[in-house]
Amino acid sequence: MKDDLRNSLQAILWGGVAAGTVDMIMATASSVGRGRAPLDGWRFVASGLIGKTALEGGWVTGVLGLLVHYSLTTIMAALFVLAVRRQPGLLRSPWVSALIYGALIFAAMNYVIVPHSGVPTWKTPSGFWANLSGAMAHGFFVALPIISVARHFLGLEQRFSTPLKMRASVEGERQVA
Repeated sequence: MKDDLRNSLQAILWGGVAAGTVDMIMATASSVGRGRAPLDGWRFVASGLIGKTALEGGWVTGVLGLLVHYSLTTIMAALFVLAVRRQPGLLRSPWVSALIYGALIFAAMNYVIVPHSGVPTWKTPSGFWANLSGAMAHGFFVALPIISVARHFLGLEQRFSTPLKMRASVEGERQVA
């Protein structure tokens, strides 16, 4: 029981860190690619917590936005780990689970959480393609890192994930035979 709790907590913590980092890199690159300062997007995230004043804030407000971001990805990881505890089959097909969970995360963030936060200028995505690309991005950049970490800590790694593991597994089978 203690190991189950430890593994679940590690899956939650490291899943949140992995998803937060991958999504942070993607979001920062997107912001800079549009000619904005790297912290602009993170000030926007902070505005969900403290309102419009965050948009005029400095680096401290940007760091607050990053803390909010990592808190949210850790909560997302916790919800997935709880779901896996009830339905372990979610770990068997990580790509399918990631696309489905990513779509759920996207819908929750864009249609429930952000519109009800302190963000002053929020427009929900409109149109099929905007929603599809947002859902897929959340699948690849948020859900897939969470699921990959959960597979590691909750014991569903692929048997032949590397050539060295495959070789050791085959040699072990030869000794048994």
